[in-house]
Amino acid sequence: MSGVSLENACPDLRDEPDGILRLEIHGDVTGDRARTILGALRRLAESGREVLVLADARHTGAIPPSVRKVVAEEVRSARIDAVAILGAGFSLRVILTLLAKGVQLLTGRSYPQQFFGTEAEARAWLLAQRDALRARRGSVP
Repeated sequence: MSGVSLENACPDLRDEPDGILRLEIHGDVTGDRARTILGALRRLAESGREVLVLADARHTGAIPPSVRKVVAEEVRSARIDAVAILGAGFSLRVILTLLAKGVQLLTGRSYPQQFFGTEAEARAWLLAQRDALRARRGSVP
C-alpha cells in the first residue's frame, strides 16, 4: 500500500504469505475501526490484487447498529472477493449474513461469504475462491 505496511495502516489486518488478508478484531467494533479496515481493503482492491479475507471472529465483541450502518455504507465502494469467517457465534453470524445480503442488494455484486469452524477449512475455501476468480479472469496463478 504505497510504501506503508498494511499492519501500520491497519493493525487489525495482516497480509499473509499466501495472499490471504487475516482480519482479527479483539473487542467491540467501532465506526472508526470499521472505516479504517474497509479503507485498507479498498486501497488493496484498487491496486489490482485479489481481496480474500480470513476474518477471525473468535475475539470480536459487539457490532452496534451504528457501526453496521457504517459498514453497509463503506463496503459499497470496496471490492471484496471473498470472506471466510472463523469462529463466529450465532448472533455475529446473523449480523454478518444480513450485512452481506444487504451489500449484495445495494451493489448488485457477488459477495461470497462462508462460516468455518477451523482455520484450515477457511483457508482452503479462500484459496479455491481465488482459483475460481483467476479462472474467470483468464489469468495465470
